[in-house]
Amino acid sequence: MTAPKAPAACLIGWPAAHSRSPLIHHYWLRTLGIDGGYVIEAVPPENLRDFVLRLSLRGFVGANVTIPHKEGVLALSTPDARARAVGAANTLWFADGELRSTNTDVEGFINNLDASAPGWDQAEEALVLGAGGSSRAVVFGLLERGIRRVHLANRTIARAATVAEQFGPSVRPVTWDGIDDVLPRAKLLVNTTSLGMHGQPSLDVDVARLPQAAVVADLVYVPLVTPLLAAAKARGLKTADGLGMLLHQAVRGFELWFGRRPEVTAELRALVEADLTKT
Repeated sequence: MTAPKAPAACLIGWPAAHSRSPLIHHYWLRTLGIDGGYVIEAVPPENLRDFVLRLSLRGFVGANVTIPHKEGVLALSTPDARARAVGAANTLWFADGELRSTNTDVEGFINNLDASAPGWDQAEEALVLGAGGSSRAVVFGLLERGIRRVHLANRTIARAATVAEQFGPSVRPVTWDGIDDVLPRAKLLVNTTSLGMHGQPSLDVDVARLPQAAVVADLVYVPLVTPLLAAAKARGLKTADGLGMLLHQAVRGFELWFGRRPEVTAELRALVEADLTKT
């Protein structure tokens, strides 16, 4: 394999061709006038260890990590508190000769909320749907920001209970049938499941039961406006979409690799929107 010209970062996944990360990072490299690169590296699980341990020898200053490698890279790097708490990393970089890892889904979610629905953190209670890796990133971010109570609903209550136990008494597991009872108290509703994604079943949640000042966030970005967000908008509620999180989660990795902090602009969003809606 020919090493790319430095400085360059890559996306490690299997498969990975569908990712919009190259589009995002190439936009920032171009607009900031940085001579760098970003490429996709399809790495099968059995080759992950060798690829990551030789990352710098391959000419890379860091990497994004996607499915199914987010958990595997923890043992191959020095994870920070966020990556350890979430149990997964999506960003690798070198500091003082050491390969480090973090999970920027946390700040991607929080920063997108700040940009889309200022004041959202005045909520005392939040309801998070789903108990997977994305859910753990969301819960970590909410607690870090000071939300007092996070209700975590999952179809398999045992999974919600496991996540709740990990984060302590501020997180309470909820059965899927118990969602309606929590909605009237939730000033923030977050969907971290695949429900509502193109080709998946719809998410059957009655947003009419939410308080009038509630904020609704959905991590799904295909379609751009999910049925959940459409219902929330129809009620006049503030919303935060999955595309915004995708863009904001990319900021820190770029800064760590290339030394400049990029901005999420309307132009960048329009560029990625156009790519997502291509037929």
